[in-house]
Amino acid sequence: MLPITHFSQLDLNAHYTYADYLLWQFQDRVELIRGKVLRMSPAPSMTHQRIVQELGRQLGNFFHLYPCQVFPAPFDVRLTRKVSASEQETTTVVQPDLCVVCDVSKLDERGCNGAPDLAIEILSPGNTRREMREKYEVYEEAGVREYWIVNPSEKVVLIYVLNEQGRYIGLQPLTEDVQLQSVVFPDLSISLEEVFREII
Repeated sequence: MLPITHFSQLDLNAHYTYADYLLWQFQDRVELIRGKVLRMSPAPSMTHQRIVQELGRQLGNFFHLYPCQVFPAPFDVRLTRKVSASEQETTTVVQPDLCVVCDVSKLDERGCNGAPDLAIEILSPGNTRREMREKYEVYEEAGVREYWIVNPSEKVVLIYVLNEQGRYIGLQPLTEDVQLQSVVFPDLSISLEEVFREII
């Protein structure tokens, strides 16, 4: 099999695994969601990066006292699913804008093998459907305990938390004039005024 050195060589209708992903030799950033390859935006906007920076700062200030670690993208998160009673496969590899991992056994030189405790995605033009539906579904299925979707244009954060049945429960949308309180990490409070300060 010839090496894949350019995104155009991929079959967008094919089913890929993490083993395939490791062999790709091109610079484009991609994610795999249930075996389907999705091209990521080449460069996030300045607004997007400012939000990542501010959220990362506040998360870092909080978690430096905990055994948890905060990782910004690009950082591969591999999510495995059962295909039979005795077999699993890794067909989802995502790069959350930010994630928090508390179980250090999930970490290796390639990223995180398993569900983070917290995943954060920041909406950009063109990726809204992916974050709102496709990533919601794979994060829920994998057991990501808390998932935040940040909408810069509306200055709103949506929080989803896993219930005892492994299903996401959506909380009241949070606007820029309130403090975000995590459910999984009750002492974690994020100033959304600071997060959205630079957005006009």
